Amino acid sequence: MNETTFQTIRLAVDGKVARIMFARPEVHNAFNATMIAELAQAFDQVKAEASVRVVVLTGEGKSFCAGADINWMREIIDYSYEQNLSESLLLAEALHKLYSLPKPTVAMVNGTAIGGGNGFLAACDIAVAAEEAHFGLSEVKIGLVPAAISPFVIRKIGESKAREYFLTGKRIPAQKAQEIGLVNQIVPREKLEDTVDELISLLLTSGPEALASCKELIFQVPQMSLEEVKEFTARMIADLRISEEGQEGMASFLEKRKPNWIK
Repeated sequence: MNETTFQTIRLAVDGKVARIMFARPEVHNAFNATMIAELAQAFDQVKAEASVRVVVLTGEGKSFCAGADINWMREIIDYSYEQNLSESLLLAEALHKLYSLPKPTVAMVNGTAIGGGNGFLAACDIAVAAEEAHFGLSEVKIGLVPAAISPFVIRKIGESKAREYFLTGKRIPAQKAQEIGLVNQIVPREKLEDTVDELISLLLTSGPEALASCKELIFQVPQMSLEEVKEFTARMIADLRISEEGQEGMASFLEKRKPNWIK
């Protein structure tokens, strides 16, 4: 296992799986400017590592991520508009790096996710949460809004539920989070790691290029007209069919054997 040392997070690469962990349990993994920068660096690192096929994001201790660190908020209350804009853009960029990773991302939500913490789990492809986890989009309670995380949360839960939870700021139990689509699955805490490991094993049976293309498909198609979609989707499947991975995948199916990416 290869580990990269950071101040506020941990990154461990074990074979085909990279695990990124919020590592500030003493403040429930609340993020500050340092953590945002380190997360962006970690996302770039796992993107560039060809051996990494799946990325898992989780928290150390009892919480997943409690949003912005209160001590950081004490600093930014005196920031100028330009300083606030600069730091807000850094958070938006980190979230976009996670969302656009061309590899499957799994949020292993081990506990509380408040405010911006929901942005990180929503930017992941799949989120599995412990039953005792709870969630909250409570920015309005302190006169703010979930701005940077909104593109990802709205995509997860839809406009109707976003209106309800963004405006009321009420807490969301794990069961309700699953019902509204914020998380995909809830399990007892003692089964959380095993459940995520099973999901990783399933993801690793699929072609890595196909998975990357699936993510691009999901991102691009909703933004296109029906006329544009015809050309885009036809080209994508044609490209994949003649690709090395597509040829191997179809051949392995016809020959009733495992494809070469399963080892």
